[in-house]
Amino acid sequence: MHLAACISFLTVAVLKTCSISLDNPVELELQLKTSERSSLNPRFLSVTIDASLASEAKYIGFLGSQKLITLTRGLAPAYLRFGGTKSDFLYFDPAEKASVEEFIFWNLPTKQANLCDDIKISTYVQQKLTSQWLALERAILKEAFHEKYKNATITKHTIDLLYRFANCSNLHLIFGLNVLPRTAHDQWNSSNAKLLIDYCDSKKYNMSWELGNEPNSFKKKSGLYIDGSQLGKDFISLRKVLSKYSSYKNSGLFGPDIGQPKKQSQKMLKRFLKAGGEVINSVTWHHYYVDGHTASKEDFMSPSILDSLASEIETVVNIVNEIVPGKLVWLGETSSAYGGGSPGLSNTYIDGFMWLDKLGMSAKLGIDVVMRQALFGAGSYNLVDSDFEPLPDYWLSLLFKKLVGSIVLNVSFKGSKDVGEQKIRVYLHCTNINNPKYTVGDVTLFAMNLYNHTQQLQLPSFLTEKFVDEYLLLPAVGGLLSTTVLLNGQVLKMVDEKTLPALNGKQLDPGSTLVLPSLSFGFYVVKNAKAVACL
Repeated sequence: MHLAACISFLTVAVLKTCSISLDNPVELELQLKTSERSSLNPRFLSVTIDASLASEAKYIGFLGSQKLITLTRGLAPAYLRFGGTKSDFLYFDPAEKASVEEFIFWNLPTKQANLCDDIKISTYVQQKLTSQWLALERAILKEAFHEKYKNATITKHTIDLLYRFANCSNLHLIFGLNVLPRTAHDQWNSSNAKLLIDYCDSKKYNMSWELGNEPNSFKKKSGLYIDGSQLGKDFISLRKVLSKYSSYKNSGLFGPDIGQPKKQSQKMLKRFLKAGGEVINSVTWHHYYVDGHTASKEDFMSPSILDSLASEIETVVNIVNEIVPGKLVWLGETSSAYGGGSPGLSNTYIDGFMWLDKLGMSAKLGIDVVMRQALFGAGSYNLVDSDFEPLPDYWLSLLFKKLVGSIVLNVSFKGSKDVGEQKIRVYLHCTNINNPKYTVGDVTLFAMNLYNHTQQLQLPSFLTEKFVDEYLLLPAVGGLLSTTVLLNGQVLKMVDEKTLPALNGKQLDPGSTLVLPSLSFGFYVVKNAKAVACL
């Protein structure tokens, strides 16, 4: 069957629909002389820890896991956002001491508290925390489902462990402050936040800040409505507070962490930006494709659902450019399915289609940072499970970090004319210059095949004499719903709690086609491509 060609979705999607036989590979066109946009943020792929992990103080002890620190360090450089709905129900108490149980669980050091070696928890403690975690996880998800949240207290030790985890993992911490305390005049009451900032300043913690989470849903979750203009003024107040600290007068401030850009959220975002947009470093908004309670297997591979992200990015970027031109835009919290994820789907191989496509499309459309909800914690959309085992999206993220560079290039299909579903989806970047296996000028293609039969991709003729390293990710036992993943046929797993496995590509001979099995995705590094845009 001949190639049924495709065209771009809106102005951005480089994905085409192609129904082909194995005798007729899809020929790619790679633009290697110019880039699609200025360089990505080195922390483009970042992660979150949901504030619900602090619902009970002892569970922050999870962040003392050597295994979790090793896994997180593999994703550096990145931001670590501590935020989410629960952040607006947390109050800092500088006088509250850690309980005897917390000291036992955390093995809290009394001196040299910043040393990474002091944070480790024993296997026994880790197992005990894990055995007790299930009950709290259920309570957290129940709170989220019913949208009825209880206040909780965070202590100095909570802050210490959170910061130490980020610092020892080589991530930069962004702390979400509670915006719900209000004065009689409906202004933000900053008194509790000042106590927390005082403490962080006394410890010389290098960190950034947010204020509030998804203000468009405050009414539902707390019974309180905050107008977008007032929220902008609240951010101005926070910036004034931060300016009084030598540690934070130039620190990052990000917001407003608005939900997906429906009409009311758009209105709130506009009012916020007009009032306070000048004092923030980046504009943050949240995105999920589907409801975790109703999502289906088909949703995770639906081209139309994947393509829906483009219009939402376009909406937010247009609003930002209209009101605060040049301001950076971040996906400050994002995953596949909201409501804690979709058990058996968002924590399996099939979630990789949404995650990889979101990374590619966001990079192409000008999003500066994408923060994955979540690294670890309650729910089914995490990169690492409650037993500290990395899930398929962790390995996908790790490969992205190692192989994909900051310069976005253009890729298309040769001779494309007809519109159709975009079931072969491809993106192209310069290869990560920090990867010692590769040299400046190499390029990385990442691709996914949403067809239920094998597809082949052919590099353009000027690259047919180049060697290509293939990194093909396939599910292990369980098919698309597998929680383990194969890299070029080998199961990916940690060597030990301090060592990640080597990520080795399979070298393809010059002129080889790139073979994507049905319902799969992978990365291809074209060596010695000598891409001018990468030089």
